[in-house]
Amino acid sequence: MEPITVTADADVFTCNAYLVLGESPTLVDAGTMPGVDEVIADALDEAGVDGLDRVVVTHQHRDHVGELDAVLDRFDAPLYANADHPRRDAALGDGDEVRVGDETCTVVETPGHADDHIALVGEERLYSGDVVVYNDGAFDDGSFGRTDMAGQSRETLIESLHAILDALPDTVDSMYPGHGDAYRERDGPDTVRAVIERATERAERREPKYPDE
Repeated sequence: MEPITVTADADVFTCNAYLVLGESPTLVDAGTMPGVDEVIADALDEAGVDGLDRVVVTHQHRDHVGELDAVLDRFDAPLYANADHPRRDAALGDGDEVRVGDETCTVVETPGHADDHIALVGEERLYSGDVVVYNDGAFDDGSFGRTDMAGQSRETLIESLHAILDALPDTVDSMYPGHGDAYRERDGPDTVRAVIERATERAERREPKYPDE
């Protein structure tokens, strides 16, 4: 079953928050959309699923965790995160495994955009957070997370992009990023690996991503 973008109808700035149903219903990121917990509840009810097994955050920038408390309060689900958080139940680090829906994903630490950033690499899906996206207004068909704000590093982000490529199985055929559109190989001309390689090449130019960077 395809991940559901529960923030798709947001009229505020938010990340893509993904509800992944299956054997182990999981929410990847919570976003900032007021009422997202209600959207999640409706989707779970429609699927005949009783609650969430866990919430995983790719990193703790506000656009990814603004509604986290509301979600945790509503579903009483354990929180999995890399960095410390008052409500964290399980710490995730490089090489750890976590069940997301019907798929076991490997955690890859991917700092640069955020110190605590992680990506989740499965056999078929990549949940990439903000480190690599498909389109974001700066680039189409392969872009990378911004690194122009305090505490961010382009060089570290480039290393993280290579870490994802090193960990990526050839069987991965879809990418679910924190912003922009999801990318599925069946919908486009490229493999997921090719999209990430293009994003990496663009990042390695060391040119400003945005005019005011």
